[in-house]
Amino acid sequence: MESEAVGIPAGQATLPGDLRVPGDAAGVVLFAHGSGSGRRSPRNMEVAGALNRRGLATLLFDLLTEEESGNRANVFDVELLCARLLAAIRWTRQRPDLAPLAVGCFGASTGAAAALCAAAQAPGDVAAVVSRGGRPDLAGDRLPGVRAPTLLIVGGRDVQVLELNQDAATQLAAPSELVVVPGATHLFEEPGALDEVARAAGDWFAEHLAARG
Repeated sequence: MESEAVGIPAGQATLPGDLRVPGDAAGVVLFAHGSGSGRRSPRNMEVAGALNRRGLATLLFDLLTEEESGNRANVFDVELLCARLLAAIRWTRQRPDLAPLAVGCFGASTGAAAALCAAAQAPGDVAAVVSRGGRPDLAGDRLPGVRAPTLLIVGGRDVQVLELNQDAATQLAAPSELVVVPGATHLFEEPGALDEVARAAGDWFAEHLAARG
């Protein structure tokens, strides 16, 4: 499946992205990358490929421009990252081939907080959220406002992040589930760990995007 290079307008910035749309797509998943990462994150590219094979369109894009990413404060500016993700969601709503599709957000690390903030701010547009090794705690008081079904995936050996996710799950009013991948660390680099992430994310999006669509 060919990837289409796209540019997403976000205020004064244009964010580069890679879009893949399989035939008869059942939904579209937007990827919000974590701190220090971008649209070419090998882990998110691998998960996106697995979602494509399950009939889901994917949009991997940079939440920050090259100049912006040089400022470390921007990497942890959840409100800025959230605004960029909302701009990408609006872009999908304006594109004829994507507009009919239910939207899911896949967030990693700080990108998970941005995905949850976007879901809270645009409940009519975000049908499901998946967090991989995420920092949902950084979404702060936005967590109770999330209405989209949310899947939190954490490595069993990522102890501190697991505790943060367990606490965040108690604050979510939306249907939610916490999946712990045994033996996995923060980046899910262990054999088979990322496959488990892709399977769980695919099941979650397939169920909830189809329901909204």
